Amino acid sequence: MKTYIVLLRGVMPTGKNRVPMAQLRQVLADAGFQQVRTWIQSGNVVLQSDLSAKELEVKVHQLIKEYIGPELAIVVRTSEELRKMLDNNPFQGEEYLMTRVFFVSFQESPPEEKVQALLAQDFAPEKLSLNSTAGYMYIPQAFSDSKLSNNFLERKLKVTATTRNFNTISKMIEWAEEA
Repeated sequence: MKTYIVLLRGVMPTGKNRVPMAQLRQVLADAGFQQVRTWIQSGNVVLQSDLSAKELEVKVHQLIKEYIGPELAIVVRTSEELRKMLDNNPFQGEEYLMTRVFFVSFQESPPEEKVQALLAQDFAPEKLSLNSTAGYMYIPQAFSDSKLSNNFLERKLKVTATTRNFNTISKMIEWAEEA
C-alpha cells in the first residue's frame, strides 16, 4: 500500500460543498482505504491505497458524490510530490512572508502556451510562478482583495486546481510520513 494525500477542491464547512470529515473518513474506510485521517474541515485527507494517484482521484470523487453528495474535484499527491512543491517555492527569503504564499496543485498539467500567457502578465504587488504540476501565488494583502485566486488560475489555465497554505501542506506531509 502507498500513502497518499488527497486534496478536495472547494470544500466548505456549510452549504452545497459541505463534506463532514467524520462521514468522509467512514466512507473512505468502508471503501477499503487504510489509515484514513482528515485535517480540518476543508478537505485534506491522508490515506493508504493500492490504487494509482489518478485511480484514487476518480474513486474518491465517486464515493463523495454517491455517499455525501457534492461534486468535487480531487487532487492526489504523495508526500514526496508535496515536499518537492515546497522545496521549489520561488517565494522564499526575508522579503516574503510564508503566511502569504499559496501553493496550487494542478490535477493535470496546464498547456504551456496558457502558462506563458499568464506569466507575461503583471499582478503587482502580487506575484505568480507556475510549472507543469504546481502554481505559487504570493499575495501580500488580504486574499479577498487579490487579483490572483484558485478560480482565476483554473479559468485562465483551463485545468482543475486546489490551493493550500504552507501550514496545511506541511501538516499533510508530516501525517503522510508518519503513516
